[in-house]
Amino acid sequence: MAETIVPESPATPASKGLIARFVGVLTSPRDTYADIARQPTWLSMWLLITVVTTVCAGWLSSTPVGRRAAIEATTKVTSSFGIQIPPERLDAIREQIMNAPAWRTYAQTGGGTLIFVPIVAAITAGILLGIFNALMGGDAKFKQVFSIVLFSDAIMVVKTVFVTPLNYARESLSNPTTFAALLPMLDDTSLLSKVLGSIDFFVLWWLFSLAIGVGVVYKRPTRGIAIGLIAVYVVLAVTISAAIALISG
Repeated sequence: MAETIVPESPATPASKGLIARFVGVLTSPRDTYADIARQPTWLSMWLLITVVTTVCAGWLSSTPVGRRAAIEATTKVTSSFGIQIPPERLDAIREQIMNAPAWRTYAQTGGGTLIFVPIVAAITAGILLGIFNALMGGDAKFKQVFSIVLFSDAIMVVKTVFVTPLNYARESLSNPTTFAALLPMLDDTSLLSKVLGSIDFFVLWWLFSLAIGVGVVYKRPTRGIAIGLIAVYVVLAVTISAAIALISG
């Protein structure tokens, strides 16, 4: 009697490690997000974001250059809203920033990142689940979407590493990766400058990457998702910039 041969079921591919996923989000996002959706994990990425942000931002904030830039940024933000800080108060702020112990800047940066990164990722994942599950009939799990959102932050980690030494060299905390940075001749107080200054190249890259991940987990075309995410971002950026320009006169 002939022996019946039962075909083996295809084995589940081994999950990529943290570094492979991080690099994959930058170089081959579709395959990487598919791997994340199959085996969603997020703890290691959360810790990586926290470590990189703490080291970069904490280091810059602990240097004299970074501290002077922080004082300048504080006065610029308040003046943009038409608020004039009294000289004695400005002197107190300057003294507090310049004399703060280095460990405090690292602790504040690390603690803030540790807390707020998963909160923002959870809110983003919740919004996406509400749209694609509740309204469009998708069936993705929260852990899948949350993991994709968190790993998409690899792009923002790259921005942090790129911007930190650049800001040190520029002695400024202003964002150098916006459209306004390409047009330094613009008046900082103009509406056009504020609008262009609110649109960041890295954020656009992040949104497109996130659209790929959402498309993978929901099996939908990337193009429509990307257009929707980027449109919402641009509309919000223009609206907020216009509101700030109106308030500041």
